[in-house]
Amino acid sequence: MASTTSVPILTTRDLALTFPSKSGPVEAVRGIDLAVEAGEILGFLGPNGAGKSTTLRMLTTLLPPSRGSATVVGHDLAAEPREVRRRIGFVAQSGGLDPEESVRAELVLQGRFYRLSRTEAEARAEELAADLGLAELLDRRCRELSGGQRRRLEIAMALTHRPQLLFLDEPTTGLDPASRADLWDLVRRIRAERGTTVFLTTHYLDEADALADRLVIVDHGRVVADGTPGDLKQRHGGSPDATLQDTFVAITGHGPRHQEPTPLAL
Repeated sequence: MASTTSVPILTTRDLALTFPSKSGPVEAVRGIDLAVEAGEILGFLGPNGAGKSTTLRMLTTLLPPSRGSATVVGHDLAAEPREVRRRIGFVAQSGGLDPEESVRAELVLQGRFYRLSRTEAEARAEELAADLGLAELLDRRCRELSGGQRRRLEIAMALTHRPQLLFLDEPTTGLDPASRADLWDLVRRIRAERGTTVFLTTHYLDEADALADRLVIVDHGRVVADGTPGDLKQRHGGSPDATLQDTFVAITGHGPRHQEPTPLAL
């Protein structure tokens, strides 16, 4: 569980981003305030177009905020983006594996990106493969992997440099139920064994309910609810036995895949 005494590993204050578009500025994120405790699994939820992915891209240094501030693993997001990147791992929705490369080659290359020597990178690849159930797949090409195996490899790559904070953007989208359950167990184990903080976005409410210590729900670019799954069910669903689906609808007025206008980034 999250620590109640340590300094938060991630904080934001009025974090916002406005995109230009042909019809005028679009406020994708209108001011996010949040704090994530070290060792926490945070579920970051919201309907399509709510600002989840944009917020995630700002926090991982891929997009510069229009205003506001954030501190990530003790470093200022705007002033020290390189230090932030050294301390976080990020698994994007789309992935980025080379289908013709082997699992081993991808892991070693990631280690080299983080300036490990070839010997160190090869040893780290073996270590991660053993730890994440990829040891028998090291010499298999990425195009031969199942969806669940590819996701395990992408998570292993994100853990190469032993990050303190791991961002997972819809990590189980498109996976079958058995592979999803397998990934849930892996996320729990990463937190339990490594103490890694996990920042998770997902459209699967059962996934958020099963994994997250705390949920932050955003809508129209702002935080509209924050609490444990049980707290939110009691407050907004009327009972701790309410479903998270009903609770989500009560908070946002629509389901998690409700379509919102997508800003045109120029």
